[in-house]
Parts: sequence; structure tokens; C-alpha cells
Amino acid sequence: MRVFLTSVMFAVERRRARPQKLPFAVGELDGGGGRCDVFSGRWVKDESSRPLYEEWQCPYIQPQLTCQVQGRPDKDYQHWSFNATMMLEALRGKRLMFVGDSLNRGQFYSMVCLLHSVLPNESKSMEINFGSLSTFTAKNYNASIQFYWAPFLLESNSDDAIVHRISDRIVRRGSINKHGENWKGVDILVFNTYLWWMTGLTMKILLILHNYREGEGSFNEAKDVVELTTEDAYRMAMKDMLRWVQDNMDLTKTRVFFTNWGAEPGGNCYNQTTMIEDPNYWGSDCRKGIMQVLGEELAESEVPVTFLNITQLSSYRKDAHTSIYKKQWLPLSPEQLANPVSYSDCVH
Repeated sequence: MRVFLTSVMFAVERRRARPQKLPFAVGELDGGGGRCDVFSGRWVKDESSRPLYEEWQCPYIQPQLTCQVQGRPDKDYQHWSFNATMMLEALRGKRLMFVGDSLNRGQFYSMVCLLHSVLPNESKSMEINFGSLSTFTAKNYNASIQFYWAPFLLESNSDDAIVHRISDRIVRRGSINKHGENWKGVDILVFNTYLWWMTGLTMKILLILHNYREGEGSFNEAKDVVELTTEDAYRMAMKDMLRWVQDNMDLTKTRVFFTNWGAEPGGNCYNQTTMIEDPNYWGSDCRKGIMQVLGEELAESEVPVTFLNITQLSSYRKDAHTSIYKKQWLPLSPEQLANPVSYSDCVH
């Protein structure tokens, strides 16, 4: 099994050795010498065979991700190399699961649409149960790609995969098993959690839910609620996640990755149509306190973890955000329409 968590990539060995990058090799190098580290390199243009699919050709894509339908005029962001057949071979006989919020959901649908484009109709299926779990199956490869909605990883009052726009968010302490039961047996597990913690300087934590039993009870009945700083609440979740990984996975076979998208709303991606190619560019949108907590917890853990800097990778690709070309859940005000930067989505 491999577990992925996403943001700066480093690895932690069990012996508390100095953190170093662990190679994740797929295929041979062109020169035949050694393996290819897929986490290092550069974006490669592919004008001849791109895009792999048009939006209307993927039946699974969500309205908030249909940039062309929403009027985006350029298409260069679609012309980057991706080998869908190689990905399917890497996933042969495996179960890959994305766990987290809408960012991992977007990763899930993006991957599914790319793989869908090279599979015959009779050899693929999608099961969306409108609960927490969605599953795409590539039958000829005996492979499945899944998404599980758990924006805090722990149980919360925002766990409904459809109705979760709640301003007064509450997370239940020590509750990761509520979701974790659904992650067992997965070969590749990709966690992400960040954005939903960024509601302010504090987070409400439920200590005890009176009259609560698994599958019953309501957060509306919550009585023993305390407020922690966002950093302390996030640290609590990271400790629980790492403990769950250690207790439920065979660490002799598991590589753990954490995907943490660190950008906050309000970034500037409006009218960005080309990627940033300066290798010295460094995005500065993340909350440093959270990054510090994450680094400390991963460094202290006995679980071997590879930490992927999706924040930085995404910073290079400001052209790839949905920006203003997405379904808007609420009508835009005249003030917003006059200032597109104010509602440009530079997170997804």
C-alpha cells in the first residue's frame, strides 16, 4: 500500500535519519541509465496529441470545472504531456483513493477524465452514490480510482459530500476511525486537508457528543466544544492521521505521501494564460504556521512520509486554475462583475 499526503517533498525514515527525498520511480530514463523520479523535472508541451479529451467528452466532469463551457477563450493550458496508458499500467491490479476536500475531488475527476479518454466504453464504469465515496473502475486493468469526501480527515459537521456549506464548522476529536474504516485495503492513499481549516484564527473542537453513537447523534447536540488555535487543531488532526496510518497499514510495504495545498483564496490567477517557467519562483500563498506544524509532526513521526509540494507545483501553473470560468453558486454582484479578480478562483 502507498499513502499520499500532498505539499514540500521530503521523506522521514524510521531511524530519524536526516530527511531526504525518496524516489518514486516509473519507467526508465530515455538514456537507459537509472529510473525516473516523477517528482522532479519540468512541464513538457505536447501539441500533437492534446488535449486528451474535450470537456463534453467526459461525462463525469463537474460544472464548476468546465472552464470552456463557462467561456474560457484560451486552450494552451490543456497542451501538456500526460501518458494515460502508462498511468493505467502503473495502477494495474491496484486501488487508488483520494481522501479530502474539493481539491482532491478535482484531482480525482481530472485523473478519471484523462484515463477515461483512452479506455473503451465497455471497459470502464463510474459509481457515484452521492455519499462520501465515488469509484471509477478500469476493468481491463483491474484498477479502481476512488474519491472519499472527508475535508478534515476527522469527523465533522461538514461531512455531507453534497451539503456542506457550513460557516460554523466543528471537528470531533479522536474520530478518524469514522472515516478510516473506508480506507483500509487501499493500495495508494492520497490525503489532503488544509483549506477547510482556514476559517479564522481558531477552530471549534468537539470533545464529547452526548448521546452519540456511531452513525447516530447530531453535531447540533454538541455541548462540550472548545476552541483551539487553527495550528493546534491542525496538529491534533495530523497526529491522529499519522497514528491511524501506523495502526492500520503494513509499513514494510507502504509509502506515505501527504498532499497539502497551501494557497488561500484571493491569490492572483485572473488572466493568467501561461505557466511560470522561472525555476527560482516561489509561491508565497500558504499559511506559515500550518506549514510549520505539518513539518514538525511529519519529522517527529516514525511513519515514513513523503511530503509533496503541490502548493509550489500549482504556483507554477497559475494558468490552470478555474479563475472566473466556473459555475457560480450565488449570483455575482455588480461590484464583483466590475472587478473579476475579486471572485477569481485561484484555489481549484
